[in-house]
Amino acid sequence: MIVGLTGSIASGKSTVANFFKELGAYLIDWDVLAREIVRPHMKAWEGIVEYFGSAVLNEDSTLNRQKLGEIVFGDEEKVKKLDEITHPEIFKEDQRITNEIRNSDPDAVVIKDIPLLGESNSPLTEIGFDIIVDKVVVVYASEENQRKRLQERGFATEEAMKRISSQMPLDEKVKFADFVIQNDGSLEETRRQVERVYNALSGKE
Repeated sequence: MIVGLTGSIASGKSTVANFFKELGAYLIDWDVLAREIVRPHMKAWEGIVEYFGSAVLNEDSTLNRQKLGEIVFGDEEKVKKLDEITHPEIFKEDQRITNEIRNSDPDAVVIKDIPLLGESNSPLTEIGFDIIVDKVVVVYASEENQRKRLQERGFATEEAMKRISSQMPLDEKVKFADFVIQNDGSLEETRRQVERVYNALSGKE
């Protein structure tokens, strides 16, 4: 069973992903893949340096993700170009890991933590994410709680709202979800929901 897990910034997706992992699911984190595929001299790294220049590199040639983020944030053309460079490589690495898991454990529940699942700039949009994943789980939190959590991380109110509004509203993501995990309550409540979903995905219900 291949499951796409998504949400929005500060909705609690990472917490839910870790709960799934604790229950026995395999986890493929696309944020981690995004960092892996831009290591020095890999194909995506070369594409980024060619387009954005060496100013986005640290002294040791690693990618300065903060600097790159500042360059592309709010610039649709640059975001699109960065996606064109990185998304095919992320997808390739995802497929490689997925095949390894399936070969070793045919009954595996594989959770793919994909932040942009369903959004226009997702690498799965053109392919059709329903072809890549069997089910979709959306982690939902109210906008107020998203804002509060971001402020707790040190973001000013205006910056927090800007980051929330830059992503697809969770109310829209819920529309294509097979399962919705409400994450406005306690961790215990969230974990109970994850257990119910995991049991359904693994055929235990």
